[in-house]
Amino acid sequence: ADGSVENFKRRRATELKHGRIAMLATMGYITPEITGKFPGYLSPSAGLKFADIPNGLAAISKVPQAGWGQILLYMAYCEASQTQEPGTAAYAGDFGWKVLTSSDPAEKTKKLSAELANGRLAMMAIIGMFFQDGLTGSAWGDWANYTASPLRAEPVSAAAAAAAAKA
Repeated sequence: ADGSVENFKRRRATELKHGRIAMLATMGYITPEITGKFPGYLSPSAGLKFADIPNGLAAISKVPQAGWGQILLYMAYCEASQTQEPGTAAYAGDFGWKVLTSSDPAEKTKKLSAELANGRLAMMAIIGMFFQDGLTGSAWGDWANYTASPLRAEPVSAAAAAAAAKA
């Protein structure tokens, strides 16, 4: 709306990054449920096994602080390891890894459009999983366990249902 090409490119780059992170986060929720967790220890010194870490938001309090430090250092490395200044290929999301992209400009545009659409879907999916996990304790939670919902309908007796149908 503001007509600025620079703002559009910055927003598109941000959307691409957020979509990629959301796709990874969504797979992080789904994969342990399907394939199981790694065998062995996450932290041998603390006696913490991968199997001891719950899936979803509950994992935040279980991962040791040193583990969160390692995650943050890796994130910083990924951000700082390549110039992502405006006007560079990396700024537009192209890191030169042509396995998933293409050298052909038309094919590259098509794949980028698909990645943006999938990223948008993943952003909605991960927020939905966070929401359900926060309310029920699991991304696959049973809504019957969430009794505090203001949207929950009260059970109706058969007699009340018949009376309402006659009215």
